[in-house]
Amino acid sequence: MKCMVENWENNMVFRIMEENDYKGIYDLWINTPGMGLNSTDDSEEGFKKYLNRNPSTSFIALDSNKIVGVIMAGHDGRRGYIYHTAVLPEYRGNHIGKKLVDLAMTALEKEGINKVALVVFEKNEIGNRFWESQGFTTRDDLIYRNKNIHPLNRINT
Repeated sequence: MKCMVENWENNMVFRIMEENDYKGIYDLWINTPGMGLNSTDDSEEGFKKYLNRNPSTSFIALDSNKIVGVIMAGHDGRRGYIYHTAVLPEYRGNHIGKKLVDLAMTALEKEGINKVALVVFEKNEIGNRFWESQGFTTRDDLIYRNKNIHPLNRINT
C-alpha cells in the first residue's frame, strides 16, 4: 500500500515507509541531533518488526529520492504512538515535519485511533517546540517509566 503525495512543495514526495528504506532512514536519524536511538529497537531487524506490525502509518519525505524527513507511527489497537520523527536540518522550515505529522495522524485516525502519545527528551528544545506547534501538550500528571527486558546499547546523537 503506497500513499504518494507528489509535487507537493519543490517536488517533494511523501510516501508510506517501506522496509528497504532502512539505510536512508538510519542515516537521517544518525545525522539528526536529539534522536534517542538504541542498537536493538533501531536495528534493521527492529525496524522491520515495527513496520510489519504497523504497515500503513509511518511515512518518509523524499527530495530527488533522498530521504529528508521521517515519522514512525503505530498503535496498539487503543493508543497511537509516534517515534523518531526527524527532518534534516537543511530542510527544516518548509513544513515537511507538519506534513509528516498530518499524514501519520490521518493514517492512525483511519485505523480507529483517537489519541496519540510521544516522548521527547527534555533537552531537545527544537523537538519540543515543534511538537508544541503541532498541538501536542505536556502531561505533568504522569511519570514515564521504563524497564528494559534485555540490555540496550544507546546510540547517542
